[in-house]
Amino acid sequence: MQFSINRLSFIKALGIVQRAISTKTTIPILTNLMIDVSNSNIQLTGSNADISIQTTISGDNPDHELTISSTGKITLPARFFSEIVKKLPDRELSVEVGDNFQTTIKSGNSEFTINGLDANGYPHLPEVDSEHPIHLPAEIFREVIGQTVIAVSKQESRPILTGVHFTLDHNQLLAVSTDSHRLSQRNVELPKEAEGDYNVVIPGESLKELARMLDGETNAIDMHLSENQVLFTFGSTRFYSRLLEGNYPDTSRLVPTSSETQVKFAATDLLAAVERASLLSHESRNNVIKFTIKPADQVVTITGNSPDVGKVEEELTPAAISGADLEISFNPDYMKEALRVFGPIDVEIAFTSALRPFTITPADNQTNFIQLITPVRTF
Repeated sequence: MQFSINRLSFIKALGIVQRAISTKTTIPILTNLMIDVSNSNIQLTGSNADISIQTTISGDNPDHELTISSTGKITLPARFFSEIVKKLPDRELSVEVGDNFQTTIKSGNSEFTINGLDANGYPHLPEVDSEHPIHLPAEIFREVIGQTVIAVSKQESRPILTGVHFTLDHNQLLAVSTDSHRLSQRNVELPKEAEGDYNVVIPGESLKELARMLDGETNAIDMHLSENQVLFTFGSTRFYSRLLEGNYPDTSRLVPTSSETQVKFAATDLLAAVERASLLSHESRNNVIKFTIKPADQVVTITGNSPDVGKVEEELTPAAISGADLEISFNPDYMKEALRVFGPIDVEIAFTSALRPFTITPADNQTNFIQLITPVRTF
């Protein structure tokens, strides 16, 4: 196996697959990346057993300056190989595999030799049905991930809650996550109706990594599903993730259909106030802040209290307020994370009672995106 390539193009491709490679894996060969050289392109693969990423460097693209002298496969230590390539002196580099998988990397006057491993020992990528892809606008899907992964559980005691539950019915994609204290739900109407219905749970950590890779991606992304794997394809990259096994709890009954008190705020203004109140609440044992809502006075008072440090109280004037008087306490961290994903828009918060979950929705569209937070009993 032998090839030469533009070093910057190669560094970019290495950076993509390295996202899936972990030094903490219990399978030694997964600390390596696989290089598969064919007559017309190079495929790079990285995996950590939970996610696998494969990207292709095409010989048809003149920017890659790819010249393939002989084909073959090898796996190389990902960390060492990547650091070597980044620090090579010249614009071009060449890679040649000799006897016993000894690999020589040359650029300018610099030459490295590192030990590789037989690629036959590298795990095979999953077989995923690519016949009926689900087409998703990349920017919207990245937004959906950002709005839902905040509510996935970090507790491994209920593994199914560490993922986001996706259901697809015709052209309606519903994404839901909950850690049993809060819930995030986003509904998206797809531009094209999918073939069949789907019901899967994708690990939150996989989705976070995918969202980082979609940053700046403007084209569509295709999602392919199999029994226990999902494959996302975009550009020249393929992103595989395992699916979580089990039945996701029915969350449809958790979202209230009516409310007694409604308050409308600019999300950024409310976020700033909650952040100020939480400065002291973080010092208390239970980390709670309180809303006191008085529609007759058109005012909401936000209070944070720490017996050891002190107390903060701030009066807020909402954009709109209606309904009954209410005092309700909740975890400010949940509220801050919820408000951040709305961005600079107006939100409506709908309360049922002091001990029932309340919802936060965009003021202009209260069905496509819902955040739900469970209050804290303080008496």
